[in-house]
Amino acid sequence: MAERKKFAIILAAGKGSRMESEVAKQFLMLNDKPVLCYSIDSFLHAGKDIELIIVFPADLLNTGKSVLKQYYPEIEFTVTAGGETRFHSVLQGLKQVPAEVPSLILVHDAARCLVSPALIGKCLREAAIHGSAVPVVSCTDSLRWKDESGNKAIDRNRIFLVQTPQAFKSELLIPAFQAEYEISFTDEATVVEKAGLSIHTIEGEPGNIKITRPLDLKLAEFLFTSESHLKRPV
Repeated sequence: MAERKKFAIILAAGKGSRMESEVAKQFLMLNDKPVLCYSIDSFLHAGKDIELIIVFPADLLNTGKSVLKQYYPEIEFTVTAGGETRFHSVLQGLKQVPAEVPSLILVHDAARCLVSPALIGKCLREAAIHGSAVPVVSCTDSLRWKDESGNKAIDRNRIFLVQTPQAFKSELLIPAFQAEYEISFTDEATVVEKAGLSIHTIEGEPGNIKITRPLDLKLAEFLFTSESHLKRPV
């Protein structure tokens, strides 16, 4: 059986309003380069056979292209404009993938800039076997369910936090995204699940945090400089 092609759709199409910054969070500087670059670096180190597709906001497409040219002058990326929601941005990225070629497709949030090449590789291997691979981590906080009648505790041992990259065989992911958009589509797993397919979860990484608020950027800076953090090659 021929080896599948590999594609990674890196979503850098958000504006990051919760960052309280005029600069979109994917372009904020983290140490010596933009947040986006750290995600790209991890995928480049995960495998030279992974074709990268970068999705930028339509009004920041030229900004994104300039960043790529500045930090990766010798690499040709596929670049496209995103849509109104995450779902639509992924859909735009999928249009850059040849549907007739069996492949493995990773979808990753550029704001998860501490993702390791090891996790990327694990997602690819597990998706090749099970059709999908979605990294999750245990919830360590106490939880309560709140509704009109009040609130009650939830067993946190049954709750898991979902990360990216999420990997799928192309024949599962591409058809699933032909569905009409629903507000419940918060990630790729929810779209594939809606199509009637089961999701295979794998153990994620506690350090694979998402840059959402200013404090997250400070935490990422600490993790990259801390001796206790497993540094990636640059």
